[in-house]
Amino acid sequence: MSGAEVLFRDRVDAGRRLASLLAGYEAEGPFVLALPRGGVPVGAEISRRLRAPLDVLIARKLGAPGQPELGIGAVAQGGALVLNERIVRALGLSGEHVRRAAEGELREVERRLRLLRGDRPEPEVAGRTVILADDGLATGATARAAVLALRQRVPRRLVLAVPVCPPRTADLLRPEVDELVVLATPADFYAVGSYYEDFEQVGDEEVIRLLEAARAQEGRPGPGFA
Repeated sequence: MSGAEVLFRDRVDAGRRLASLLAGYEAEGPFVLALPRGGVPVGAEISRRLRAPLDVLIARKLGAPGQPELGIGAVAQGGALVLNERIVRALGLSGEHVRRAAEGELREVERRLRLLRGDRPEPEVAGRTVILADDGLATGATARAAVLALRQRVPRRLVLAVPVCPPRTADLLRPEVDELVVLATPADFYAVGSYYEDFEQVGDEEVIRLLEAARAQEGRPGPGFA
């Protein structure tokens, strides 16, 4: 058992609490993008409360050779890449190794996009307020890659919304977005799941179900739908 204080019952609870803080954005007709898989139940609650469209944005960690849990960076759909240069240098990794690792993860990004979204086109977010949601951040590498990918699509405003992350990660990401909305930044940060009573893995079937439910919601009137 960790010494972390449980803050959320589950991802739905965390999403509802975030949605309360984000309610002021409803009038802007925002678009909610969630990082799968765990971010989708969080994003779905924000989408529901703000009557906003929901979709996914996929980012993948780049693992170190022989140490897949040690992240050397991350990639996101569209080719966005961020690196932890300190770890890359410490491990003596070549540019060629990083390139191959990034290409492999981007192929997986495309595979997962087809699985989760099917043949639907990328949502048009240029000029829109975009809320990027996840269930929590540790190093923040995947979120940074996702933010970079979104910046390339020129949203009017980019808001990153997460239930919990370390203070250092919050400080790293805050300058990269227009607003960071985070419910808790524990000084003695444990794993993200330590702050949830129920942190059961979210399956692809659940992600698809939540996306389909959000699309059904788009048939109801609300400022988030043009």
